[in-house]
Amino acid sequence: MTIKTPIGYTTRDDIFVRDRNIATEIIGKLDFVDMIFLAATGVPPTGAMKRMSNALMVAVTDHGLTPSAIAARLTFLGAPESIQGAVAAGLLGAGNHFLGTMQLAAQLLQDTVATLGADAGDAEFDVAAAALVREHRAGKRIVPGIGHPLHVKGDPRVPALRALAAECGFAGRHWRMAGAIERAAQAEYGKLLPLNAAGAVGASVADMGLDPIWARGFALIGRSAGLLAHLIDEKRAPLGQQLWDLVLAQDDSAELAGHDNPIPQRAKFLAAKKA
Repeated sequence: MTIKTPIGYTTRDDIFVRDRNIATEIIGKLDFVDMIFLAATGVPPTGAMKRMSNALMVAVTDHGLTPSAIAARLTFLGAPESIQGAVAAGLLGAGNHFLGTMQLAAQLLQDTVATLGADAGDAEFDVAAAALVREHRAGKRIVPGIGHPLHVKGDPRVPALRALAAECGFAGRHWRMAGAIERAAQAEYGKLLPLNAAGAVGASVADMGLDPIWARGFALIGRSAGLLAHLIDEKRAPLGQQLWDLVLAQDDSAELAGHDNPIPQRAKFLAAKKA
């Protein structure tokens, strides 16, 4: 048995990725997105695929002080020597509620569209979407790709990604289903649950013909850059201690247990409330 991978190999003098010499055939000739596709698929992306992939990673790079950014900053507070640990801490939260929803949305869209014939019309898309939403509601499950805790009237990234997908030729049946699910959710719940960035990324990845894992992969790559930015900013202007102090200041556990000697953060908070 030989343990090897088609992705790459090395000799004493050279490094090869997908049989291309990294020094003479890749460096200075392929950019990062080209390299991602070359390593993963064996060939660089088409122009349209490259443009869309770039946009998907840009769209998820940062969203302010999100859970992933907070986790990274707090890890850096305790281990400033481990920037890789801080980035990893942020990425470990890329699960079924944040970031990882992009893969779930892509999979859901692919599975739902696969049940429809090639000539299915709007009515059939709407029926399939309505059934999907009802099934999720009955099971008390969240429909991945719709709704947003902040952008309740619509995620600003969605129209931009939809327009770009159309320009690149990737606004197909999965984007169509995403729109049908958005309408079905509003009808089922009686309120607007707009398509979010996870749904837009999922629809784009599905219409690009990629495996749903690419959606989470794009999210992880893009957010890694965002987390690095937060850590550079944390080193320049620390927020981690302030975040911890904020938690300590509002914690009334000691008082409720009968103690009257609060820690400095809590004492300052209480004094400010009395002022």
